[in-house]
Amino acid sequence: MSADDFDSFLSSIRGGAVSRETDRRLLFDEVAELKHLGFAAARVPVASGGGGLTLEQLFARLITLSAADSSLGHVWRGHILFVEALLASPDTAYREHWFARLSVGDLVGNAQSERHATAHLETVLDRDGELLTVTGTKYYTTGSIYADWIYLSALDGTDRVAVTVSAHDPGTRSVDDWDGFGQPLTGSGTTTFDRVPVDPRDLVVHSGDAAGWHRTGALQQLILLGVVAGIAQRALEDTVDYVRSRRRTVGHAGEHLPREDPLVQSIVGQLSSVVHTARALVLASARTLDEPTSDPDASRSALLEVFRVQQVVLPLVLDALSRLFEVGGASAVGRSTALDRHWRNVRTIASHNPAVQRSAALGQFELNGTLPEWQAPGARPETEPVPADGEQA
Repeated sequence: MSADDFDSFLSSIRGGAVSRETDRRLLFDEVAELKHLGFAAARVPVASGGGGLTLEQLFARLITLSAADSSLGHVWRGHILFVEALLASPDTAYREHWFARLSVGDLVGNAQSERHATAHLETVLDRDGELLTVTGTKYYTTGSIYADWIYLSALDGTDRVAVTVSAHDPGTRSVDDWDGFGQPLTGSGTTTFDRVPVDPRDLVVHSGDAAGWHRTGALQQLILLGVVAGIAQRALEDTVDYVRSRRRTVGHAGEHLPREDPLVQSIVGQLSSVVHTARALVLASARTLDEPTSDPDASRSALLEVFRVQQVVLPLVLDALSRLFEVGGASAVGRSTALDRHWRNVRTIASHNPAVQRSAALGQFELNGTLPEWQAPGARPETEPVPADGEQA
């Protein structure tokens, strides 16, 4: 994927971002073009048919992609996490097996969350002799509606496992029913699996690899922050375009160019500073995470760094996007201008894995030298009451 081809693609989709959101036109064409350009294999080694990008280079492209269309950047979150886990795998044959799929453009979606009164899994792995299948329902399955493969959690008996299955199998069905007020085109809807076959090679039993878990946790947050940095960049660009086209400032008769108004300049200058800071912090963290490590202390330090960056970037960007409307009067909140979409999209992303939990984790670490014992959902405890009506939260 050449830089020139990628930039040309961004230029071609940038102008349609507002109408795509307004009309809720899903991004099948745009995702297909990115796959054709080799974005799915951006981190795959050149020798294995990929782009060989560093993690920092990938995040630089993720930021600019998210500036062109924030949902389009967000779609790749699960895929990026899958590829990074693959790069850290010691199984050379398995890596090459997947590198071959990625190098022809295959996209991997993600399906982890379920809706229950308490956190537990009901998606199950069934065994019938040598045949493995998975059955269940997942929600907030970002990117899966566009995917070729879906990486999901399930129960093998009472053990939590991960499996990767075909998104094109007749038993796999993704529905665009995400109803959030932001990031509407990420395909973060419901995906159901009805006895979908599982290749035994794609069954992963979770291990106690602390270093790997810390790196994955850091990347989960950093990918979202990369999308946020891209939204901030686009908000600045849209604000500048809006101000430059205006010839009248609120409260002044006749022609009084807003771009000459010190108050407007101050708002734009503050937004510019936030954009620079967000991008720099995200790329610095990506450099830290570039190489997988087996050292749990090093990976924990990287995780804490991303948590700290999250506490800075999200409030800075949200505040700046709230105040950008001060550059104009009533027209600044017009639907055609659509400046409000930037705040809505960042607010939506900020609600994923809430930052306040990471703030508390940082405080616990500084005071006690420990991190919270977060645990992925597993089997329902035998003592847990089952709602009589079967309703799920």
